[in-house]
Amino acid sequence: MSAPAPARTQVAIVGGGPAGLMLSHLLRLRGVDAVVLEARPRDRVETRQRAGILEHGTVDALREVGADARMDELGLPHDGFELRFAGRSVRVDMQELTGHRVMIWAQTEVTKDLIALRLEQGEPLVFDAEVLSVSDVETDSPLVRYRHQGAEHELRADVVVGADGSYGPARRAIPEHLVRRFERVYPYSWLGILADVAPSSHELIYARGRTGFALASMRSPSVTRAYIQVPNGTDPQAWADEAIWDELAARFALDDGSFTLARGPITDKSVTPMRSMVTEPMRHGRLFLAGDAAHIVPPTGAKGLNLAVADVRVLAEALGEWFASKDERLIDAYSDTVLRRVWRASHFSWTMTTMLHVDPDGDPFDEQLALSHLHHIESSESARRALAENYRGLALGAV
Repeated sequence: MSAPAPARTQVAIVGGGPAGLMLSHLLRLRGVDAVVLEARPRDRVETRQRAGILEHGTVDALREVGADARMDELGLPHDGFELRFAGRSVRVDMQELTGHRVMIWAQTEVTKDLIALRLEQGEPLVFDAEVLSVSDVETDSPLVRYRHQGAEHELRADVVVGADGSYGPARRAIPEHLVRRFERVYPYSWLGILADVAPSSHELIYARGRTGFALASMRSPSVTRAYIQVPNGTDPQAWADEAIWDELAARFALDDGSFTLARGPITDKSVTPMRSMVTEPMRHGRLFLAGDAAHIVPPTGAKGLNLAVADVRVLAEALGEWFASKDERLIDAYSDTVLRRVWRASHFSWTMTTMLHVDPDGDPFDEQLALSHLHHIESSESARRALAENYRGLALGAV
């Protein structure tokens, strides 16, 4: 804990992941006090492997709050990425097509930097704080009850923000009859690895192989991050290391034989199911939802972390205006504003996912539709530009 948690604050933030932490910093810049409550211990928060692609808007937000030094030193700017299918390769040049690039900088590192900054500032951040309930959100004094170090505590606030993930307690404070949930569960998962070997490509490679999807990514110039499509329910330990490398090599192969996959010791294996979920509304009374508490997207479109940061950038502006002047227009518009972006990103993620994965329940018609889409991207600059614009991220306010 960076500072003793008070019993009253302006904004109680439930969840100390990137969304909650970023919001706390953005609010601080606007003179708004916040307390961040995180259920997990610090070491677990700082070591959880998640997304690694930052849109330019997320990079701007990190710079705005002053959490950009390590990113600028160690992050890997990318001007484009590669699509592979049917033994051929297509490069999508984001810098040329849109004037923007993305940054490879792992969510783990983003979280570390945001935590370090919060602790340096001496602002309230409580780890191992199990939130028991969020209540009174229809009043002007919501209540968060939480357990920390064996004792129960109460935190009153003017506003509560739920940034505690899709299974956290904040969302349950919205009456069930007012909630609409939209969900899509895909019939496949990703087996992801970390390996101590230099990446095989200086840019990301998204591949639709004959047996499924593969992604070549990286965490640093010496650490490879890679994924392959596997059936739901796969045990990652059931895959031998060489079998993973063999499958990656097959899915990335080019007809001209020009690609060689670098192999090395695998240090981590995990399986991530693919699903989409959107919860509406994202505001009820004095409770606001952000990030995974309100929406999940499959990682194919690299939108999860970036959507969460976009949420809290909008929310910080709205709350800053409300606390400064009691003008409610922006907070009243919050849910509708961010949901427009969420649905756009959900559609893009669905497009990327269905285009690049092999549906185990699909048929030759599905296969030809996906290949037709990829051929269109290959042959059309306007199609590549549309793909690049969605991938690098919409500007705030765009829908």
